[in-house]
Amino acid sequence: MFEVIALMLLSHQPLQPVAVGEASYYTVASSSSTTASGETFRNDGYTCAMQTGEFGDYFLVVAESGKSVICRLNDRGPFVKGRVIDLSQAAMRELSPGRGTANVSVYRLGKNAPASPPLRQ
Repeated sequence: MFEVIALMLLSHQPLQPVAVGEASYYTVASSSSTTASGETFRNDGYTCAMQTGEFGDYFLVVAESGKSVICRLNDRGPFVKGRVIDLSQAAMRELSPGRGTANVSVYRLGKNAPASPPLRQ
């Protein structure tokens, strides 16, 4: 998280959210499900799905509670009206334990994720 704050301070430009709204999580029963990017979906990975954006880009997702998580875009979705991002189960647990949705702001970080806690890919 400190790297993200440093990035904002040193870039001289505040990060602007690319999306604000409701996040949900998605999961699959089979470990062999393939994402739109061609990767195998993992419930324990810090990944996300959005309608737009380049596969491989990292996004900072900040919940109203102040909790945040960094995810890598590897799928398309959500396909539910009013939702702006689908998170992997692991990412949603970080943001909103025990809930299936959360109000969030989403910020694009680009291809290089800040060096923070290990990201499960």
